[in-house]
Order: sequence, then C-alpha cells, then structure tokens
Amino acid sequence: MAVGQSYSVVTRSWISDTPDEVEHPPIPLGLNKMAVPRAAIVLSVVTGLALILSSIWVGLSAMSFLDEMDASFGSTDVEILKEEGRWVWEIGFLLNSCSAREDDWIWPDGSLSDQDDSFLLPGEVRCDWYHQGEGDSASVVVYNRGNQSLDLVVEISGGGVIFSSSGQPYQIINDLEPDASKFFQIDLIENIVEREISISATHVTVIQAKVRMDVNIIGGSEEKDVHIEEGDPFEVEYTVWDADSGDQLDDGNWGDTAGGDGFIECNFSIIGFCWSAIGLDIDSDRGLVSGIIDTGTTQTTLLPPDIAYGNNQDSDLKDSWLRFELKLVRAPISG
Repeated sequence: MAVGQSYSVVTRSWISDTPDEVEHPPIPLGLNKMAVPRAAIVLSVVTGLALILSSIWVGLSAMSFLDEMDASFGSTDVEILKEEGRWVWEIGFLLNSCSAREDDWIWPDGSLSDQDDSFLLPGEVRCDWYHQGEGDSASVVVYNRGNQSLDLVVEISGGGVIFSSSGQPYQIINDLEPDASKFFQIDLIENIVEREISISATHVTVIQAKVRMDVNIIGGSEEKDVHIEEGDPFEVEYTVWDADSGDQLDDGNWGDTAGGDGFIECNFSIIGFCWSAIGLDIDSDRGLVSGIIDTGTTQTTLLPPDIAYGNNQDSDLKDSWLRFELKLVRAPISG
C-alpha cells in the first residue's frame, strides 16, 4: 500500500440497487408492543363465549336425554310406586318356610285369605331353604300389586346362587303388568352348609324403591343325584289343603312339566303347582323301578291366590291360599 494513498468505504448500496429502508423496512413500534396482547384478549373472549355456549348445549342435551329415559322406563313418581306406605311389589318363596323378615309384623296364621289390604302379606319375608346338594333349585316369584306396569332389576347377594334363566345373580323384569306375577328358578352353584343370602327387586329408575327377601340356605340330611328343574318331566303324589281352614281339598298322583312360562306348558289347573315341583330331588334310579326303591324327596309349598285360583272368578277357591305337599315318585329321563 502506497503511503498517502486513500480508499473510499464501499456501502451495501453497491451490492443491491434497493435502498436499505425499502428492502428491510423498520417494524412500527405500536404493532410490535400492542398488537399481540390485543389479539390474545380477543381470542380469549371468543374462546370463553364458545365454552359457555358449549356448556349450555351439553346441559340441554343432558336434560333431553333424561326426559327420554323417563319416557322409556315409565314414571319415576315415588308416590305412584307406593301403596299404604309400601312399594307396590312383593317377593315370595314358594316353600312353606317363611316368616317376618325383621320380626316387625305378625304372620297372619289362619287368616291369610281374610286380609283386606292391598298386599298378600303384611311385610317382607325371611325363608329357609333346605337343599339336597349342589345343583339343587328353588322357585321365587315377584308379584305386582300396583296399578301400573313395572320395570325391575332382581338381584341375589351373598354368593353361591344364580338365576337359572340368566346364569347370573341378577335378572331384569320388563313391563310386569298390574296384578301379574313373574316366576324365577334359582340354582345352587356351591355345596353350602349354611349361608344367608338376600334377593331384592329394585325399580330401574327409582333406586331407593327396593323390596327384599332373605333366604337362609341350609344343607339337607343327604345329597341327591337328580334335581327337578324348569322343563323337566316329573310325577308326584300330592295333597292340597286350604291353608286357613286346614281342610284337605284333594290328593292323588300327577305327572307334568316343572315350571311353565313361554314354551313350557303346565297342564295342571294352576301354574303354581308346576313351579312347586322345582327343587324336588331323587337318586339316580329316578324312581323308574316302581315299588322297589323309594328315594324321592318331599316338600311343602304355600301358594297365594295370585298363583293359585285367583284368576278364576268362577272358582270357590279364588281367594284361598293353598298348601301343597308334593312327594317325587318318578323323574323320567328327559330328552
């Protein structure tokens, strides 16, 4: 470099024909500091309004859904489901082994048919079930004593017992009509020595509307190989009495099919008779060798008018409670 020689500074305009202020314009101070917060406030307000509108829409949809549920399952008016301070349905056990569940009422012995109130019995019951081994069965019935149809959930608590029709410890009853009854077979799936279970029927939409029956399960004196179930053919010796007067009304031999509902037909004059046969037991000989071996069991059932002659207004026994004693003499091999 020569002493005294001078150079000029080369600027960026030599590289680009576009001035700096045009190519890289300065950002206005107002936009940089204020525009972003204002946008955030606007977005927050819009989001809040959207949430409020969404909450209102969800609430209206939920109310509409509940209204549809009420319409589907019937009235949830608690007072309509009550009569004389009680829920309008009862649970019964066909075996003649029941008493007051909590000892808060007196069994109307000798005056069952003379009761003037709306119910079959003054209150809930507690019953004993003497079984003959695992696989034994018994009959339970739910009565609608009210003036409207009922949707109920029937449940067994305590373990070891299920409903035969569902294979579960619960069963649903849809549209049980006024003055109608619904039978269920319950099955013992454990060999219980002694245990108390409870069977309850609860309204599907009024959870507090519950009727309960306690059953004390007790092992019998000996186990049997064959247990009569719904749909099984059977033959019994029977005797029937008026439960109030003690008068014997009839006796004899009868063959039929246990249970009776839908595809199963009971040929006896009352359906409660065929359900009374469920739970009878016999050894593997099934009574087919007549007069040589006698291994069939005997049980006594108590039938209110609802499942006896109550629907036959021409019968002199339409208001009578009937006590049946059944002795199993033969259980043919079913197909």
